[in-house]
Amino acid sequence: MLTQIILLVLGFGVLIKGADWLVDGGSALARKYKISELAIGLTIVAFGTSMPEFVVNTFAAYQSHSDIVFGNIIGSNIFNLFAILGIAGLISPLIVQSSTVWKEIPLSFLAALLLFFLTNSIFSENAILSRFDGIILLIFFCFFLYYVFRQLKSENISLEINRKEFSNLKIWLYILIGLVFLILGGRLVVVNSVKIASALGISQTIIGLTIVAAGTSLPELATSVVAAIKRNNDIAVGNIIGSNIFNIFFILGISSLIRPVDYNINFNYDLYFLGIGTILLFIAMFSGKKKKLDRWEAGVLLLFYVGYTILLINRNV
Repeated sequence: MLTQIILLVLGFGVLIKGADWLVDGGSALARKYKISELAIGLTIVAFGTSMPEFVVNTFAAYQSHSDIVFGNIIGSNIFNLFAILGIAGLISPLIVQSSTVWKEIPLSFLAALLLFFLTNSIFSENAILSRFDGIILLIFFCFFLYYVFRQLKSENISLEINRKEFSNLKIWLYILIGLVFLILGGRLVVVNSVKIASALGISQTIIGLTIVAAGTSLPELATSVVAAIKRNNDIAVGNIIGSNIFNIFFILGISSLIRPVDYNINFNYDLYFLGIGTILLFIAMFSGKKKKLDRWEAGVLLLFYVGYTILLINRNV
């Protein structure tokens, strides 16, 4: 099993490096064609931080590992909300924009609520995320993109993009190698996480909700921690809330289009936890200093994640 653990860690490293190179190459290519930094930030960079989740889910959906599909996304969202915001908030109290409080946090709650209804036999007799459900999620994703473009345009928000200038050869090498690494890393993660689950006698649900979810969320963790250190609060919070919305609407939408995904109703407990956590984050914006996540509130979020992980392992569904 040691070999599988080493390959899993290697897979995460290759996956994240592939996403990093794809973002660098894609951003440089976009600037060569005079595409605005705003457009680059909304597309290539935003998509790049979620590429690990996307690639893992693509492989898992194609190979019918449904517990990995849902465990990766639901677990990533829980890790983002409780662990990453908890860590970032302990580094520096996070001031949150009014639009994030009143629109984006409620939208992330709506995403979790919609996923709950779609997977619990609203449009089908069985617990499954069908292709029709996937289309519904993607329609919501299109509305979300429209909202983001309008929000950035109305508030004239600038995005800090990594300005790397490359030659044409280097640009395409970064893009191609990045894509190869993403594919290779995604396959290593899915195959070896399934083998580890079998060897340890634990379910793919647990592996998906913990190891796979935390591993694919490393880009978000790095981004939010660096943003918190630099006091870029909007990036630290917006990165997490936006990622949670993106994960459900886009990645699960695409996953179910590849192949309808059977839903294990035990994930309902995790969706409850995610929904309650989102509500608590919203309430935290009005306790103490308004529109601010204080250090003690961030600490509570982190403790909740530790408690959730302990309960999850004991549950072993």
